[in-house]
Amino acid sequence: MNKVFVDTDVILDLLAERIPNFHFSAVLFTFAEMKKLELYTSPLIFANTFYILRKQIGNDSAKNALRKLRILLRVIDSSESVIDKALNSDFSDFEDAIQYYTALEHKIPVILTRNIRDYKKASVIVQTPEAFLAANQLI
Repeated sequence: MNKVFVDTDVILDLLAERIPNFHFSAVLFTFAEMKKLELYTSPLIFANTFYILRKQIGNDSAKNALRKLRILLRVIDSSESVIDKALNSDFSDFEDAIQYYTALEHKIPVILTRNIRDYKKASVIVQTPEAFLAANQLI
């Protein structure tokens, strides 16, 4: 089964139904529901998603959406080592560095994001949900 790390923008595409990317996120999470993919994320991404989503739909609705989503995602920890690597990395975006090193530490070979450009030197596969689904013949 494919292990995939999911970034904030992919989750927001689903929960906020952001067009045109909603469809690809919905397909991705449908495959997770069918147990054809294992989706992972970090506590930081849950916090970021809540922060952004609550401004759009309110606190209670944002928490309810994340509760439902949590069933489909495994939340993995970031360690001190991850923070140290992120602080000393060449990443221009510190948050992306944390996500990258968290995925590496947990041996997750794929990161799905729409922010590909910040992962230029990544040693794992970094794709958009659309590219991932196409490459794996899931759409």
